[in-house]
Amino acid sequence: MRPEILFPLFAPVDSLKGAGPKITPLLEKVAGPLVRDLVFTAPYNLIFRTRATAKTAVEGQVQTFEVVVHQHLRPAKAGAPYKIRVGDDTGFMHLIYFKVFGDHLEKKMKVGSRWTVSGKVERFGSEVQIAHPDYVIPEGSDEFPPPVEAVYPATAGMTSRQLHLFIHRALARAPDFPEWQDAAWVKQEYFPTWREALALLHTPSSEADIAPSAPSRRRLAYDELLAHQLALGQRKKARQAEPAPKIIPGEPSAVLQNALPFTLTGAQTRALADIRADLARGVRMSRLLHGDVGSGKTVVAALAMADAASSGFQAALMAPTEILARQHYDRLKPLWEAAGLDGVLLTGRDKGKARQQKLAWIAEGSIQFVFGTHALFQETVEFRKLGLVVLDEQHRFGVAQRQQLQDKGRAVHVLALSATPIPRTLELTQFGDLEVSRLDEKPPGRKPVATRAIPTARIGEVVRRLKTVLESGAQAYWICPLVSESEVSDLAAAEARWGDLTRALGDGVGLVHGRMSGPDKDAVMTAFSEGRIRLLVATTVVEVGVDVPNATIMVIEHAERFGLAQLHQLRGRVGRGAAESACILLYDGKLSEAATTRLDVLRKTEDGFEIAETDWALRGGGDLLGLKQSGFPDYRIADPVAHRDLLFAAAKDARMVLQKGFEGERGAALRILTELYDWRPDKTDAPA
Repeated sequence: MRPEILFPLFAPVDSLKGAGPKITPLLEKVAGPLVRDLVFTAPYNLIFRTRATAKTAVEGQVQTFEVVVHQHLRPAKAGAPYKIRVGDDTGFMHLIYFKVFGDHLEKKMKVGSRWTVSGKVERFGSEVQIAHPDYVIPEGSDEFPPPVEAVYPATAGMTSRQLHLFIHRALARAPDFPEWQDAAWVKQEYFPTWREALALLHTPSSEADIAPSAPSRRRLAYDELLAHQLALGQRKKARQAEPAPKIIPGEPSAVLQNALPFTLTGAQTRALADIRADLARGVRMSRLLHGDVGSGKTVVAALAMADAASSGFQAALMAPTEILARQHYDRLKPLWEAAGLDGVLLTGRDKGKARQQKLAWIAEGSIQFVFGTHALFQETVEFRKLGLVVLDEQHRFGVAQRQQLQDKGRAVHVLALSATPIPRTLELTQFGDLEVSRLDEKPPGRKPVATRAIPTARIGEVVRRLKTVLESGAQAYWICPLVSESEVSDLAAAEARWGDLTRALGDGVGLVHGRMSGPDKDAVMTAFSEGRIRLLVATTVVEVGVDVPNATIMVIEHAERFGLAQLHQLRGRVGRGAAESACILLYDGKLSEAATTRLDVLRKTEDGFEIAETDWALRGGGDLLGLKQSGFPDYRIADPVAHRDLLFAAAKDARMVLQKGFEGERGAALRILTELYDWRPDKTDAPA
């Protein structure tokens, strides 16, 4: 039950004075439905108002003037602005209003009356003017434009100043909480109290007060990070409290491993040891196997699945697309057959008797492995003894989807696979409730992909070289540029490029994009993987995840528009066979310093984790490695980039708290903290 001290902050925003039926939806849109959400809405900028005269007015600055009204100038024609001529002892200026009834202004601001006006100074020729002043205050009023004003996110129908008013009304309800931070840590970091930090956040006197490095901002960020880490830790602890099946390697596991045509890398061996230790404990495993493209995650997952079969359990591998599920099935089938095991592929395309037969095999337990897509967690699919679930590209599945599949067995072990390298900090942010194994080595024999940056002006040369490569029997990808946030615009660019390349190269050029239906997309990808399409043109909205060893060329148009991580992922689609491979980065115009750095890093290294760290540093607090939909928590104050040190400290602190339990005065205060932030799985989208 929520502590009573939190009731004022968890009241709805319409409980605030002035929040009527028109204002409430706007407050909810900008901040959220609760008073707490307004309190946690931080300003993103400041307005500095300097006092000036008509003579000293500076164009582009926000300034405050003491003026007398001289004249009202009504517009001569429809659509022209309404002007009020005002002045002081040094000169005159105009206040400009658009789409405003002049009668109201003339009655309000009578000729000869004195006013304080403040707003952004503009010049129209030699004329000084302010369009729609922020403040128009009559002489004798107690009000005065603030010299420093916090700027908040606005929306249609609500200005930053209106939101500021409601935030301060919400702030008045914020109580003085008991201190939940360690006293020594507070002293070391010069943290104010939680209540003081909020007040400083919303009443800044300089840009330093709203910077991520400000002690008040760091205090609030640490509170948020600690609350999140405690929530992740509590979820992990609760999950591990449930007994789970003990899975140990057996003869089928050994046979399958001996059937591999290669030796496991050191990283694969270490990861497999981590997984086997988890599976043998009798405690539910939730582990992330995090590896770069081509690092061999699937093989490790297959050996874990063989362990499950060795112990009498079934294992399911769920992939985000049918073509990926089929790829896993086809590649692993010879291995499990050599070990005397059996598996089945189940997708949405299975119909009628064929589908019923597969469902019967799964239900009776005559098959040990099930590969599939979302079809695996449908109600009609029943497992006899599901012990292990493998989630390929786990970020593509929602919490509810993952949970549905796990619910088909008792305390099912979960192994999540991710091929997107991310920095350690973000790994902790997103996967704080999972154990993590990293595959930071690539199998021996994989040749590096030669990476070259070429100006778009030489695209004809690239096409001619590509024609020679295709005529030799190889295949290639051509990734079209990100035109805008509009998928329609991106598609138009891709279709135009597809037409150009078809005319230049003849038949055998395919096109795949995000607006195609699933079956149509799979048909094109299948044709490419089978060699019937030589060149695949794709938009960026499509994750080209199919493994085609015969593809040796990757061309990426307007590479300067992509993030490092995305470029690295695309490059990883070639270089999977024995032939030499190349990645061509086409760029347009003069490169910015950041774009130059990105392309230089790609040329120098193929280490996905090193690239991810550089990408993160270059992008700062923006779109985290292009993974907006990948389950990162939506922090209100904390910035995983700027507050990286705080995140590591919060993770360590949370582990210590959970080991001891919520004991003593600090433990009771920390319970208030966790309820204040109220982290839930649907907010973090961390793997269930």
